Order: sequence, then C-alpha cells, then structure tokens
Amino acid sequence: MHVLTFDIEEWYNCDFITPDFNWDKYEVRIYSGIERILTELESRNQKATFFCLGWIAEKHLQVIRDIHAAGHHIGCHSYQHELSFRFDRQGFKNDTEKSKKLIEDLIGEKINAFRAPGFSITEKNIWALEVLSELGFEYDCSLFPAAHDYGGFESYGKAEPTILHLPNGAQIKEFPINIHKIASKSIVFSGGGFFRLFPYFLIKRWVKQTDYVMTYFHTRDFDPDQPMIETLPLMRKFKSYVGLKTSFKKFQHLLDDFEFVNLLDADKLVDWTQMRTLKL
Repeated sequence: MHVLTFDIEEWYNCDFITPDFNWDKYEVRIYSGIERILTELESRNQKATFFCLGWIAEKHLQVIRDIHAAGHHIGCHSYQHELSFRFDRQGFKNDTEKSKKLIEDLIGEKINAFRAPGFSITEKNIWALEVLSELGFEYDCSLFPAAHDYGGFESYGKAEPTILHLPNGAQIKEFPINIHKIASKSIVFSGGGFFRLFPYFLIKRWVKQTDYVMTYFHTRDFDPDQPMIETLPLMRKFKSYVGLKTSFKKFQHLLDDFEFVNLLDADKLVDWTQMRTLKL
C-alpha cells in the first residue's frame, strides 16, 4: 500500500524555523506551489490527501478551495505548525479545534484526519490522541515508530496501519509514517529532506522493499527558487534546501513507477479485522 499525502504550509510555516510567527514579511509562494502539484495530479487522475494548516485556510483561502474543487481528501495539520508537545492538553485542543473549524467552514465538509507537525505526538503526550478522538477525528498520521528528533513513538512497533485503543476508552485508526534503517538511524525516505537527498534509484529500491509507504510532500520540496533563511542552523539549512532542483522530477518518477491511493481509499483497502490493535 502506497499512500499519497501532502502537508500544505508555506515555506516558512514552521515554529522551529521562524519561531516569532511574524509571517507577513515573507514572500507568498504557496499558490504557484499548489498549482504545480494539482496540475500534475490532475494529469494522472491521481487523488491524494492534503493535510492543511488552519493558518492557510485563514490567510490563503483559495489554496484550500482549489484542493477541494479538485476532489482531493483534506485533513488538518494544526493551525500554524507548532509541535504538538509544546502545548498542554487544553492548548492543543484549542489549536486543533480552531484549525479544524476554519477548514470545515471553508469547504463545507467534516475533517476526519490529522497529522501533527514534525510527527510530534509521542509516548509523553498520548493525551493528544485522546483530544483528536474528542474532536471527531477518525484517522491520525502523526506517529513516527522509532526514535526521532522530536521524540518518536518507539513502542509502536512495525510501521503499519493499526487501531489505537486510547486511555479515554476511544479508538482511532493510525496510519504512521514508514521508516528505513541506515546503520542504527531510522529515516523517512518518502518525503521531506531525505527524499530530496537520496538518488531516485535508492528511493525506488526502498519503496519496492516496503509493504506500506506513507508519503508526506510539501510545496516547498519542489521549489528551488524559494528564499533561504540564513539564520537556520547549518544542519537544518542543509535539510531544508538540499535537492530542490531535482525533487519534482523524482516525484514524477515515483508516480510513474508506483500506484498510490489517498487516505480514504487506503482505509478501504485495509482489512481491519486482521490488523493489529495497540492499547496505549
């Protein structure tokens, strides 16, 4: 199963890149970025899931409308891309509910899927999953099933769709990110910096070796002309800007070589009676 998803945010929408949230001073690039992605998907009759910031729904309404008009599944990616564990429970609920409502009011449909920025739901803030259930989310795509810069969820086990039984008695369907081991480090090759860094022949090999692949692309992943934020630490700068000139061609090769579904169709393909359950 290969699931095609995008995180819809501007090139600077990240609390660990531009922590002051003074975003009006930055160049707007989201419209051309999303147009390029939607045009490519339309040419292939390919549907995807788009996890959108509430901030985008508030500031750049047409982006969300265009995604919805093209028939794609829309999920929530928080309000302004703050890492989940930086909130307390009520703060996380307020942020997520605000974003969910902004998007729902814009498209006139319920939002049922969530992805935390930076895969930042961990064993230390399981309450975030409880909050998602309370807000009516059916699907979560926030867990990184290994050690990670932002904590990770090492006890998750194999990266595969799983029904999570939560401490509040609710349950939610989890579609985690997939990982690949290089030496002792767990990486994600299906989006972001590592997708842009590694040559396509390796990406293709790893996809073939992986039963379940969850992608996570951003408009900025395909934008070699975006400005550079000079204040970034060296490693963060490298990860943010490496491979931008060739990444869209890699993305096209990926769509050529493999079949993809959005999250809703992935849910239909899973025989949940045979899948693992995990009590948290």
